[in-house]
Amino acid sequence: MKHTCYIIVALCLLFAIQVSVAQESGFGLGVIIGEPTGISAKLWTSPVNAFDFALGWSTREGNQTNFHMDYLWHSFGAIHSSGRFPLYYGLGGRLMTGPDNDGSVAVRGVIGIAWMPYNTPIDIFLEVAPTIQLTSSTGFSIDAGIGARFFF
Repeated sequence: MKHTCYIIVALCLLFAIQVSVAQESGFGLGVIIGEPTGISAKLWTSPVNAFDFALGWSTREGNQTNFHMDYLWHSFGAIHSSGRFPLYYGLGGRLMTGPDNDGSVAVRGVIGIAWMPYNTPIDIFLEVAPTIQLTSSTGFSIDAGIGARFFF
């Protein structure tokens, strides 16, 4: 019984350590609402860089499936506050397909802000992404969304 208590305490401490750094490392999964609306994911590659993914639907030109992936840089010192509100920016790409579309590829830039509460494995974000569509026709549009992710 005594060993079981030690194991439970050790696991709780490991979980607490994981939670305290979870937003700046590892993998997060959640939702994004806007353009697109769907599933959002983030994979940290360093303390300031991450890959950001989303798979959802877009109603911009009929019902379309939207997938985008961006490489992000985070600036944790841009906003001086008692909380953590990093600004982030990056570059990526977007693929859209649907019944009325053979598929379009776009290049996107992204800028956003995240709220990463201390000792909580979540982030809440707001982002805007100007896009330049390269195929099947050319054009300019803006993706924007608000979302939240839980970090494992």
